[in-house]
Order: sequence, then C-alpha cells, then structure tokens
Amino acid sequence: MNLAWRLAAPAAIMGLYVAVAARADDGFIPQVVNTSTVPATGEVNPYGVAFVPAGFPAGGAISAGDVLVSNFNGAANIQGTGTTIVQFAPRGPLAPPGSAVTFFTSPQAGLSTALGVLRGGLVIAGNVPTTDGSFMTIGPGALQVIDRNGHLLQTWTDPVFLDGPWDLAIDDHGAQAHVYVSNVLNGTVSRLDVQVSSHGLTLLRKVILAFGYAHVPNQAAVVLGPTGLAFDADEDTLYVASTADNAIFVIPDANQRTSPVRRGVLVFADPHLLGPLALRFAPNGDLLTANGDAVNGDPLHPSEIVEFTKLGQFVREYNVDSSQGGAFGFDTVPGESGGFNYALIDDVTNTLSVYRLPVE
Repeated sequence: MNLAWRLAAPAAIMGLYVAVAARADDGFIPQVVNTSTVPATGEVNPYGVAFVPAGFPAGGAISAGDVLVSNFNGAANIQGTGTTIVQFAPRGPLAPPGSAVTFFTSPQAGLSTALGVLRGGLVIAGNVPTTDGSFMTIGPGALQVIDRNGHLLQTWTDPVFLDGPWDLAIDDHGAQAHVYVSNVLNGTVSRLDVQVSSHGLTLLRKVILAFGYAHVPNQAAVVLGPTGLAFDADEDTLYVASTADNAIFVIPDANQRTSPVRRGVLVFADPHLLGPLALRFAPNGDLLTANGDAVNGDPLHPSEIVEFTKLGQFVREYNVDSSQGGAFGFDTVPGESGGFNYALIDDVTNTLSVYRLPVE
C-alpha cells in the first residue's frame, strides 16, 4: 500500500489538524490539512467538493488552488435545505467548526454534489431541494452560475435535462465547455454545451447522453440515482457512478454523441462497491469513487474510497471514517500539479481534508 494513503486515513477519520510538511519531497508524513466545513450559519452535511483550477482569473474572492465545498443540509440538519458554499485555501488558516468562510449563499436550497469551477472564472452549482428532508417534498432543482466573487449570474432549470442535478463534470476548453450533469430524479445523464464569458454562460446545445439508471427514494439519502461523473478527454468517454445500480458505467463518444444510450457499458461492479457516489480520475490515471454505504452497506468497510483502473480492475481502498455514510464528495487535480491534488469531505464529522499525494 502506498505510504501516503496508509498514513492519510487515520487523519481523515479523527479529524486532526495536521501541519503541512515543510519539505515536500523527503518528509515522512504526508502533506495534509484538515478543516471544518461548518460556516457561521451552522449548516452541515457537505456534499460537493471542487478545486479552483490553475489559470483561474486573479482578483476575486477565490483563487487557483482553493477548494469549494457545498452543504446539503441546513443548520437544523434537515436534508435538502443547505444553502452555503464555503471556501478554503489549503495554505491559509484552518477553520474551526462554525468559522468556515462562506463564498456563496444560494437562493436555491439543498446544494448537491454538482459543483464545478470553470477556469474562465465561473462556478457552477446544482441543487436538489426538500422542505422537510423527505423524498415526498423533493424538488427538481437547478444549476446556478456564480462569478468569482460569489455573485449569482444565472439560474437554469429544465424538467428533462436538469431533473435533480446530483453531480457534474466539466470538459473545459476555456471559451467553451461541455458540462455533464447526472439527474437523480429521472435516471439520466445530460450534456450542456456552453460558451463561457465573464458575464456568464450561453447555452449552445443540450443532449441526453444516457438513460435507464436506477433512481429510487431512500430513507437515509433521500434519493439514489446516477451520481459521480468523470470525463476522459483522451478517449472521449464519460464514466458514471450509478449508486442504486451499485455499478460504474462508461458512455462512449461523450462529446460528440447526439442520441442516448441505455446506461452505457458496464465497467466495474464487484463487492468493493457499496453505493458509489462521487467519481474522479486520480492523478495516476486510475478512477476513484466514494462508497456512500446506502447500498449493501458493510459495517466492516464503512465510508470507503475505492480505486480501480479504467478497465475495471480493483486496486485498493481505504475508509475516511469509522462510521458509515462519511464518504461523499471529493475532487482531484489530474497530473503533476506540484501542490495539493486531492480533497475530500467526511460527512460524519463535517470536515474537509486536502492532500498532496504522489502521482504514481
């Protein structure tokens, strides 16, 4: 097992505040920082996690290398009522509980794992609201476009293409981008082709890429359906973590596709999956997914991050909390970044852990 992964797990479980190693290359302990995601409003249950990418415009409230986290629950811990996106600079001060810096307060409740940052200077956030934390009061949600100072620019709704935006992935080309969205209420994945400017996004095209993913109410998680998305630019393929199906699928020709497929090709489905949620490429090219434990939960393997190859070969796993339901959103910086490249939350402790891990 890689030393950095082995040492990182206890820190994430205990929520310790660990100082950044002064020497990046020859230190023994990993570079890792842990901080609270709870702002002054008291909102909890962090879901989405997103790094601000390299090349992001300077002069705003957030900068390249910062991490954003969206809260799904309000201060009363009712699911689907959270409205805050908090920000954290890994080389800045830690935030004790109740002091996480709020980047944006949303008029749309229930901020989901659908959180991404465009290097053109915009943040995209999705939501799936409830009024009382139950599926009976769930709403279709929206996508919001936010500028780098935390000001709302646009709100997009669509009963087909944005039916419960639960997670997203971005293929970012600067002036244009493909935004992939998993829809938890109708079991589909859509693609929004957009033009990017400092004033917002212009929608050029919207396409349903895949359908047929299981989507069902769930007492613990409100709803289960397609969640994590990871785009492979080299192969023009989109990987989908389907929570209720307990499997990972891949959609071919993701950028060019104009007609949908049924779920796509099955890539990974074995006992290591326990309700996969977020999905990202690791810097070494493998795929990582977060087990939310809502499907076939195993108390002996709680809150795990699972690593596997693009061909579906299991590599390794570790748990971020000793309780179930702690692993949810995370993000990575593909390739050799020279800085922090892995960030994930613990839903149990309401903390964010940001690491610098080796590429290989």
